[in-house]
Amino acid sequence: MKKLILISALLFSFNGWAYNETDLAKLEALNACQGCDLSGAKLYDANLSGANLTNANLSYSEFNDANLSGANLSGADLSLAKLPKANLSGANLTDAILKDAKLDETIYCKTKMPWGELNDDCEE
Repeated sequence: MKKLILISALLFSFNGWAYNETDLAKLEALNACQGCDLSGAKLYDANLSGANLTNANLSYSEFNDANLSGANLSGADLSLAKLPKANLSGANLTDAILKDAKLDETIYCKTKMPWGELNDDCEE
């Protein structure tokens, strides 16, 4: 029983499955986080208007969805400045406000957008 509890504790404390907490704190403090790993971050209803998220990873992670449902991304920059591209694979942007958001060269695969699911960059 003790082994099972220890294994469970190790599995749930492993940060490789979720966003980088330092990156999330940086985004919250600066409204910018270029190239950050925010995969799996719960950003629903967040005010990210004007945020610089160039090359940010906002993708689905195995255990967490990047949830941007209802987030305000008006004027946010999720475009490509350099490789790798901003990644929204598996992200939920349902009800997100995307007015004037820069989404050039962004990766979409199973990405839930306000107008439907995008699968432009899914690998076969």
